[in-house]
Amino acid sequence: MELQYVYQKKRAEFGRQCIFSDKGPDLIDNYAANKELGQNYILQDPVSQGSQCGPILAEHELNTTRANFVNCGINHIEGGWPKDVNKDDEEQTKRYRRKIEKDDAYNPIIMQLCKSMENCVLQNNSINIYQQYFSDIEATPLVEKSSARTVNVYQDQCHTKRPINRISWSPDGGTKLAVTHCDLTFQKPTNIDGCHSYLWEVENPNRPLLIFTPRATPMVCLEYHTKDVNTLVSGHLSGRIAVWDARKGCEPVQRSVTDISHREPVNCVLWINAKSGLEFFSTSTDGQVKWWDARKLSEPLETLELMSPSETTQRPMSACSLEYEPTIPTRFMVGTEKGVIISCNRKGKSPSEKMATRYMAHLGPVLAIQRNAAYVKNFLTIGDWTARIWSEDCKESSIIWTCYHRDQLIDGGWSPTRVSVFFTARSDGTLDVWDILQQQKQACLGIKVSDESLSCLRVHDQGRLVAVGNVKGTTNLVQLSENLSTSSKVDRTLLTAMFERENKREKILEARNREIRLKMKTKSTQVIGVESVCHLDNLQPFAVNIAKDPGVRTTEDEFFNTIAKGEDKESIKE
Repeated sequence: MELQYVYQKKRAEFGRQCIFSDKGPDLIDNYAANKELGQNYILQDPVSQGSQCGPILAEHELNTTRANFVNCGINHIEGGWPKDVNKDDEEQTKRYRRKIEKDDAYNPIIMQLCKSMENCVLQNNSINIYQQYFSDIEATPLVEKSSARTVNVYQDQCHTKRPINRISWSPDGGTKLAVTHCDLTFQKPTNIDGCHSYLWEVENPNRPLLIFTPRATPMVCLEYHTKDVNTLVSGHLSGRIAVWDARKGCEPVQRSVTDISHREPVNCVLWINAKSGLEFFSTSTDGQVKWWDARKLSEPLETLELMSPSETTQRPMSACSLEYEPTIPTRFMVGTEKGVIISCNRKGKSPSEKMATRYMAHLGPVLAIQRNAAYVKNFLTIGDWTARIWSEDCKESSIIWTCYHRDQLIDGGWSPTRVSVFFTARSDGTLDVWDILQQQKQACLGIKVSDESLSCLRVHDQGRLVAVGNVKGTTNLVQLSENLSTSSKVDRTLLTAMFERENKREKILEARNREIRLKMKTKSTQVIGVESVCHLDNLQPFAVNIAKDPGVRTTEDEFFNTIAKGEDKESIKE
């Protein structure tokens, strides 16, 4: 280790000339002796005297037998074979081993050697009280209270405040934020001056880094490329698709033609894990899913119509959300306005094969779908005032769901770093943080982000930041505490056990429901057969039994009383 010391002094003293002069000695101080003080002391000759304060005791030492250890190296070479046995020949060595094991002296020799070997094993198993045996185990972390705070606010620069529809983080660690503003109110006139959207730097909320200016219609959705920080793709209110390059300014570099684009607003666009890295797909309320190549927007690569097999009109179902997992490149999920989630496979030959699985998820539009980053078979859906967690193994019902909220849930998403945490945005301006390993009946944390209704949210890749947009065009950047963004070693084990338990429970319930439906179907078939043969009076006891039910009688009385009150009000109005 290099040691040094720096001597410092003023520059005025540095290099000053030393001036010497002749000078005699000076007496600084002098104390004269006082002989009168010597009378107070008695002179004594030097005397040596020894003393022992404690008793003399004998000293004894006692110690256990010391074990002497020697460190030495051993070269392990297989030996002990007779000269006529080649140790490299497997057949000869096996034959010789069987011969030795059949010998009568083999067992006594082994038993004798086992005693010394057992003594060595017990010595190795002895515990050293000063040794740290559990150095690889981390100390139990302190229980941190869940908290969140708003760190930045990004305001809409337009005079007319417009809702935020989509937020996208840049792939370079989330240093930039792309935000789209569009009012999707039905038949509301579009203000041409208010069609622009913004690209923000996370550290600079005062002024946007870039302002995107579409020519005629505003952007509904905007998505960053998964690897290129300068490439973005957007879907517009007119149904057209555009590709943007942040290095080339505020104008799009390519736009799709109106004839081959969507007929209604594009609700979602997502990049695909393809060989070229420039393919993406989009969906709209016109019920179509289109695949595109960013290098050629003159026509889509493929188009899929979301047809409903139950309807005779054969009208496609309006799509309002998309989900794509890069680890499953050929599969994607679409959420419709009828509450149906369609699990699609692009490699299917026919439309029925491409849309093989359907989930009756919600009573209203499916506003958001997202798979869990660690459990791709489980996905989260948002709609009709609830958030539901589904499993691909259970198609009839979700495995976990929240209660029905008083305020509508607008958007949601999983945390990419803590596998058991997901977020929901409500119409009263509250951001809820759910941790299903802690509690399932209510959110573990609720943050009042704004007084207006929230419109969308997007979680940062590191899980610590959440960007939340509202209907007044304000984007709030919320920072979460570390315990809500960091997974422990046991989280995945506990969540796996929870999902497996809920899957098993739902499968049992599905089997029971199928059994009940089969019995009811069989019973209804028998009743129809009896009606075709017998008179209707023979079935009178069934009606009598139902009428005797007090719950049915109370419900009928309330129903008729309500109708009577309504008729009285109409007669008064007349």
